[in-house]
Amino acid sequence: MEKFDIMSFLKKAVLSGASDEHLRVGFSPFLRKNGFIQKTNLPALSKSDLASAFKSISTHLSEEVLNKPDIDFMFEIEGLSRFRVNYSQQVGNPALVIRNIPYKIPTPEELSLPDSLYDTINYSNGIIIVTGQTGSGKSTSIASLINQINTLQAKHIITIEDPIEYVFKSRKSIISQRQVEVDTPTFSSGLKYALRQDPDVIFLGEIRDAETMSAALKASETGHLVLTTLHTNDAVQTINKIINMFDTSSRDYIRKQLAETLRVVIAQKLVYSAGLKRRFPACEVVVITSTIKDYIIKGNTDEIYKLMSENVVDDMISMNNSLATLTEMGKISKEEALKSSNDPNELEKIFNGIYQGTKTYYE
Repeated sequence: MEKFDIMSFLKKAVLSGASDEHLRVGFSPFLRKNGFIQKTNLPALSKSDLASAFKSISTHLSEEVLNKPDIDFMFEIEGLSRFRVNYSQQVGNPALVIRNIPYKIPTPEELSLPDSLYDTINYSNGIIIVTGQTGSGKSTSIASLINQINTLQAKHIITIEDPIEYVFKSRKSIISQRQVEVDTPTFSSGLKYALRQDPDVIFLGEIRDAETMSAALKASETGHLVLTTLHTNDAVQTINKIINMFDTSSRDYIRKQLAETLRVVIAQKLVYSAGLKRRFPACEVVVITSTIKDYIIKGNTDEIYKLMSENVVDDMISMNNSLATLTEMGKISKEEALKSSNDPNELEKIFNGIYQGTKTYYE
């Protein structure tokens, strides 16, 4: 039987348009393409196949890292792609999940992001959060926005990631990239020292705890623009999750601090178009207006849903409005939009014209 060649497999996977590869003992390799898992016709992998594959792509890791049961790291096939790798153990057997990270950072236009997101790169301070489920395109969208700053503005941009995914080349801006557990111990520690490195823009790969959130709030209060990601389904959930990271005794203070520093929350999901054989981002965009600041301070964040369903102002976009716009433009079908909606009944009303006067994000 021919030995499994991880390098050859990954080259073919990238060229096929796959976004992820799943390798498990006792199964043929799986690919994820356009959001869907597909089984390959390759032979089932053995434990030695996985061990050999892991050894081939982890030669740059230290012994200390290699002895951990769960490992996240990057490796590269020069001229082809970078790869984010997760190594884990499943019932005593090794498993690999690999995400393909292309060299080229797509522009907002290439990603079909809403026009209103262009304005977010012009903030000089505050926090911008991109949220969504795993695989919703958060990292790619935020990399695209950072690269717009890099291309158009003379700034010092610091990224703190675990691990570093997209590699930026300094253009009009200077870009410094730091990896957690390699260049800095933790996100919060990296952010603390970043403030002493004369930054204008700081990208935190993910906010995972109250300590990191507190550091991000402090950075935004002292004149820096902070971009980061969270794993939530919509913008309002994001605001509530941040507040609930903290003890009840400090939440009133955090609400006020968040109301003053939060600029935009972007909730994103990728919707597959069967007709066009690709995915499009549906984006909910909540711009923090004086009204929404008041809701946050008073703990009435659920009122934001009502505000967004009634109309779209200040470049805000509800998820259903975004889905309706994609449908109107012929990028996805009505059925695909309804399937992706968190509130299909409301979306059906939008299709039926009950809600009038809502602008689309391309107007």
